[in-house]
This record gives sequence, structure tokens and C-alpha cells, in this order.
Amino acid sequence: MQVFGSSGTRGVANEELTPAFVLRVAKAAGTIWRDGRGGDRVAIARDTRHTGRMLADAAASGLASTGTDVDRLGIVPTPGAQAHAEREGVPVIIITASHNPPPYNGVKLVGSDGVELSISALETIEETLLAESFAVAPWDETGRVREIDGVRREYVDELLAAADRETIADADLTVALDPGHGAGSLTSPEFFRELGCRVVTVNGQPDGHFPGRDPEPVPDNLTDLGRLVRATEADVGIAHDGDADRAIFFDETGEYVEGDATFAALAAAELEAGDTTVSAVNVSQRLVDVVGEVGAELELTPIGSTNIITRIEELEADGQRVPIAGEGNGGIFFPDYRLSRDGAYTAARFLELVAQRPVSEIVAPYDGYVNVRRNVEYESTAERDAMLDAAANQAHAADADLNTRDGYRLDHGDAWVLARPSGTEPLVRIYAEARDGDRAAELAGDMYEALADAKADV
Repeated sequence: MQVFGSSGTRGVANEELTPAFVLRVAKAAGTIWRDGRGGDRVAIARDTRHTGRMLADAAASGLASTGTDVDRLGIVPTPGAQAHAEREGVPVIIITASHNPPPYNGVKLVGSDGVELSISALETIEETLLAESFAVAPWDETGRVREIDGVRREYVDELLAAADRETIADADLTVALDPGHGAGSLTSPEFFRELGCRVVTVNGQPDGHFPGRDPEPVPDNLTDLGRLVRATEADVGIAHDGDADRAIFFDETGEYVEGDATFAALAAAELEAGDTTVSAVNVSQRLVDVVGEVGAELELTPIGSTNIITRIEELEADGQRVPIAGEGNGGIFFPDYRLSRDGAYTAARFLELVAQRPVSEIVAPYDGYVNVRRNVEYESTAERDAMLDAAANQAHAADADLNTRDGYRLDHGDAWVLARPSGTEPLVRIYAEARDGDRAAELAGDMYEALADAKADV
């Protein structure tokens, strides 16, 4: 695919991701969906980004021009929009750049079953887009646009129905919440309060300029949450990204918890012998250890929710049970609930564990690893290709097992390092993990230097 990456299409708004481009994407999607593969009505949702309304307007115009009626949902977390799609049986276009910086925006396409479109479905829409073979409705058959109210409330009600409210309420928990000015600002505080928790917030006002912190819930962006946990003696800290499909946690002392450790703890609570879980090629050894201990199976995919979803569907069609899947970035699937990443639901499942014991004890068995992440920016495909060639040379020269499913992952036995191009930003990302912090830093540093030198030579 050229247009759609690992999670939709994204770019700097009004530069790479223009209203004209979004209009064409919507026209292509509307053309395919009206051709018997989605229906004549499509919903549009967005996160809080400053450019969201502008791009949602463009998407609505594109859909209407194909003769498709449009339901405007307003600001809704991505999982809330997916819940609406499944409930109403309509596809949804979501205007969001998720965790990307404030200048970015993006387009995510969701089918009428509430699931992100498969790679093959995206390729069909992309072919229509590139060929510009759009349906064009006569003037008197263009689509009508209407505003739909109450979607956020319906989403919260579904979350409440799916959560173990009694267990969580009986624990009398205090939750420190940082929705990061994103779409979760309008749903998660209410949800956790109705679960019976005392909720204190930081960066809780919806604001598309993200004045308090950038949308990505990584340690450098979450210092305020750690302080809030300590100041309020909260039992747990919870952070979302811009569209609230991810959840990252802090323990009761205000210390950041690696997403990989949270994923491992939730997997240990969910998996049974004979089950299968799915993760991406940057999987932590923490999850590998859990899978081995319980006698389950682990399937790896390229990074990105679309790839993980496709593999879950394949496994379930083959009769295998997949109770949990996801990545260590806080994006976790519970397929028995819904085949979507949902930060609020993930947090509720984690709160069920916190109701029994402190966060620090929950994740203690998975604290034995150190993760290092670095990024190398590029400005041209020549720079990107040179860096990937350098990664390949590093891989083939190293005394390590090589996995090329998505980029270059080198497994050294005691540690691993991965270099791969981002699917959403002009970056080559480097991941490393080891039990020793110096070892992880060394592996990431060696890869970084090789890539930076290659980029400088272009």
C-alpha cells in the first residue's frame, strides 16, 4: 500500500494531509461502500485536534458527493466510534492521528462491523483513490448530512455493562487520570466515576492544541501524572493517547509502568493452556515468558493494529481462542469484548486486578527487563532507504537470530534490538530490550549510530 500505513493514513495537517486529500479518500471509500460493501450511510467521528472539524467537513463533502448519507458523530474516542459502527451497522471514517504530535491528523477507516478495515479492503479503496474512479451522484441524489447526539453516552454505557463494576467499586479506588486533552477527556472521567472510583485529573480539558502534553503517552510526556498520583495518594495512574484507544499506567508510588509489563500482567490473567495471543515483532520477552509459563501460543505480525486484527480473525476462523492480543504501547485487544483497541476498557480490566493488590505487586514479576526506544528522522526516501540498508548490514554482520517480518529484529539470546520505519511518521524507530539497562542502551546506540551515519552519507 502507498496511502494507508499500519494504522490508516496520517500527515501534517494542511500540508501533507490536506482537505482536498481527505475529500478524495472519502470519495473513494464512499464509492466502494456504496458498491454493495457497506451501504449508503457512513458516520464520521473525530478526536479533539484543532484541524479535526476542517478535515471532517472535507470527508463529509466527499461522501455526500457519491450519494452517501452522512452521520456526524462529533468528538468520540476511536473505540467509541467503532462501537457505534457495530451497533448501527454503518462504516465510520475517523479523523484522528492518535498518538502523533499536535500538527498531525489522519484518517482511519472502520467497517460496518466496527473493525478497522483489512489490508485487502484498504487496497481496494486505495486503487479507487489512485485511479480517481469515484462515483458521482446527480445533484438531486447527493447525500444528506445529519448530526447524531448521544454517541459518547452510549459508548460509556456499553463500557459499564462490560466491566466488573462490583469488584472495582468495592475496592474504593482512587484513579489519577491524564486523558491528554484528547477524546478520552469527554468519556473516561465519567466512566471511571460511574465504576465507583474517585477520579482526579490532569490535562483533562479537551483541547486540540494539546497545551499540557503531547498526545503520545510516553514517560517524558507524563511527568504531571506521576506527580498527581503522589499528591493524591492515588491507587493507579491512567493515561490515554489522543483518540483514547490506548492506556498506560503508573503505580501507586507515581512510577511509570512499562506498557509491556502491563500487557504481560493482563495476559497472565487471561491466557490458559492452548490459547493463542497475537503481538507484533517488537514483542517483549515479558509476554514470551508468560506464554511459555501458561502453555499458550504466540503469533507475531508486523507492527500495527491492522496487521494484528487480520491475524486474530484468521486464528479465530481456524477455531483458535484468542482472549487477548496487542502491543506494549498500551494498545490491547480483548476480542471477546470487541475487536478494537480500547483504552478505557483496558483500564477497567486492569482495575479489576488493582482491586485485589497494588499495581507495583501486579507488575513486579515483569520488572526484570529494560526497554530503550530511539528515533531517527528522515526527510527523503533516499535517507530512509540508506538507513534501512544500514540496518540490514548490521543485522547480517551480527551474531544473532534475524527476523525480517517488519524491519530488522536481531535476537541475541539475552537481548534484542529492532529497527523499522514508522508507518505513521517520517522516522525509523529503534527498539531494544535486555535485562541489563546498559546492554539495552548499547544495542540501541549501536543501531542508532549505524543509521545516523548512513543518513549523513546521503
